[in-house]
Amino acid sequence: MNAISVVRPDETWPAQFEKTAQAVRVILGELAQRIDHIGSTSVPGLPAKDILDMQVTVAAESELDDAVERMVAENWDFRPSAKRDHPVPGLPADEHHWIKRLVVEPMYRRRVNLHIRVAGRANQRYALLFRDYLRSHPDTAQAYGEFKRRAAALPFDNVGDYAELKDPVCDLIYLPAEEWATRTGWTV
Repeated sequence: MNAISVVRPDETWPAQFEKTAQAVRVILGELAQRIDHIGSTSVPGLPAKDILDMQVTVAAESELDDAVERMVAENWDFRPSAKRDHPVPGLPADEHHWIKRLVVEPMYRRRVNLHIRVAGRANQRYALLFRDYLRSHPDTAQAYGEFKRRAAALPFDNVGDYAELKDPVCDLIYLPAEEWATRTGWTV
């Protein structure tokens, strides 16, 4: 069984993201419309696995594999099993909204999951709105952090099982985040 380790928040995570984003920008150049810090390490005060989650946004689905090729040429590892995100209740069911690519850092470097998604797709928006909602709602972030700590203590065969357990909980946070986005005028 793989142990899931959720650690205390680290105030250096944003600086670690900036350093890594600069390196990714050099590799991807104009292909990357934007590079965002996402996931739990992007939310101040939120416990997380000590892995930076980053999202690269590309303009079109046809650019996903180009981005992967550039990253692989720089020794990043492509994860072919992670070619789509889970569909979220109430959001578009069309599989094109959930397509992505995932690459991870070169061996012996800072742990990074680099999610490559298409601009304007549901999964690209999800990651950003989820982050911003938690940043604006620290009590929700605290409750989510407690769930993560308890979930990490469960016996999982692999990290994927932990992620699958978190998916519906994240959706429960995301659905009111959509209402908040409408009420506040939040946009990507």
